[in-house]
Amino acid sequence: MDLRKVLLHSFVMFETYSYDLPHVRPAKVRERWLFLESNSAAAVIQAVCPNEWNDIVEVLSSFSLNAVSLLTPGGSRGVIAEAIDNAFSARGWREARLDLETKGILFGKDGKKIEELPAIYQKGYLVDNFKNRIVLDVEWNAKDGNLDRDLAAYRSWYDAGIISAAVIITKDRPSLRDLNRKLWADYLSTLPTDQRAQVQPVDFKTSTVTSFDTAEMRVRRGVMGSCPMLIIGATLATYDGTAYSV
Repeated sequence: MDLRKVLLHSFVMFETYSYDLPHVRPAKVRERWLFLESNSAAAVIQAVCPNEWNDIVEVLSSFSLNAVSLLTPGGSRGVIAEAIDNAFSARGWREARLDLETKGILFGKDGKKIEELPAIYQKGYLVDNFKNRIVLDVEWNAKDGNLDRDLAAYRSWYDAGIISAAVIITKDRPSLRDLNRKLWADYLSTLPTDQRAQVQPVDFKTSTVTSFDTAEMRVRRGVMGSCPMLIIGATLATYDGTAYSV
């Protein structure tokens, strides 16, 4: 057996496309958002947590990006992330910290308990949205290191049997970067010449932030194991066509 092939295979994601099944997601949603999944995440969520899947589909169907929000500075928790989080909050999702406590129990050959080992407590972190057995984070423009924390936590929670799947909603950085540049240029063209030297407030040119491509790079390494993982990216098609104005 070629050990190199075995090691390579162990670090490759099991990519699936259940989000393309018509009975899983409406065509409108597929056309407006970018998707990547491992282990049939969309179909798993729909089957195991149908109410939560309906929430996700409703939010993706109703949410649109507008020019003002795209060009409003806000760091990792700007107006776009807040709007998406609020949409899930209105449907009963909660921001919550998920901690784990593991306890070992020793049994003899006769099946009788010998002793309980001391419990090990593992403190988690605040996730943006949690409901039933689904965790969903909106990683719009944070440092991309957040993704390493997120993905490692999702896998450990899945392996512990706490969640059934995980979802990240983010942005397709290249297409929105180009859109923002056009929106800003169009806005500047409406101003008097002496006012056109203003700096674009949000440019999305930094590659070391959370985005679809930085999440995809990590998931394709196979870091999720058997945990169903769904990455959703807002694209040019998510934009509502409005012009930027102050």
